[in-house]
Amino acid sequence: MPSEQKGYVDVAYLDAAQRLLNDFKQLTYDRMQVHPGYKVLDVGCGPGTDTIPLARLVGASGQVVGVDHDADMIAEAEKRARKAEVTAWVTHKQADAIALPFEADHFDACRCERLFEHLHDPAKALSEMARVTRSGGWIVVLDSDWGSLSIDTIETDAERRYARFLAANIVNNGYSGRQLYRLLRRQGLMDVMVQICGIPFTDYAFARKAMIMDRAEREAVVSGALTGQDLDLLHAGWEQANGDAVFFASLSMILVAGRKP
Repeated sequence: MPSEQKGYVDVAYLDAAQRLLNDFKQLTYDRMQVHPGYKVLDVGCGPGTDTIPLARLVGASGQVVGVDHDADMIAEAEKRARKAEVTAWVTHKQADAIALPFEADHFDACRCERLFEHLHDPAKALSEMARVTRSGGWIVVLDSDWGSLSIDTIETDAERRYARFLAANIVNNGYSGRQLYRLLRRQGLMDVMVQICGIPFTDYAFARKAMIMDRAEREAVVSGALTGQDLDLLHAGWEQANGDAVFFASLSMILVAGRKP
């Protein structure tokens, strides 16, 4: 996938995100209620960030399948599975989230993370996840609500315009996190539970990378959402805060889990 495509991130970005989100990832595993011998599916698996930890939970008597539309990610995931010596029960396939290549009721549990923010039709992907999960199996989705982004600055008007631009433009579906409860309920899942996962950023350089700020700022100025002066003032404040070790930003992710009837 070309790097300029909306929402695209590379393997290095995903590895950095793993370190940031590790506790929340573990929550998704817990909500899946995975047991040894289970067959589980990770949709939008990237480079195998979650399939390998899940492999340890299901054990050699189980099966973990990861799917991703990006062939390069699949190749990297397979490489990492070989290194982890779990290829006997972990496989990765190139596939479309809205047309999963599996029979109905095939998996005991299913998850995805930060996938719906990239999709124009997340309801269709959720329908596919439900289709391939057995009755009683848990479906777990963790996704960002980019509309919750907040970056501390005295330039509040410019920051709000920038945050709104980023939510609407940096990915295909920047408000995906707040949609999850509605989507899972309308899918007919039972015992739907919700948890808000807040992410604080106090490292300015890391925040810029995690929020793809270099690209977002360029596009915001080109679009007219920010002026060059707005951006200069924001940068001056953030760089001063960074120098004083008081930089702060936050973003909410929403974790929703439901059980298939």
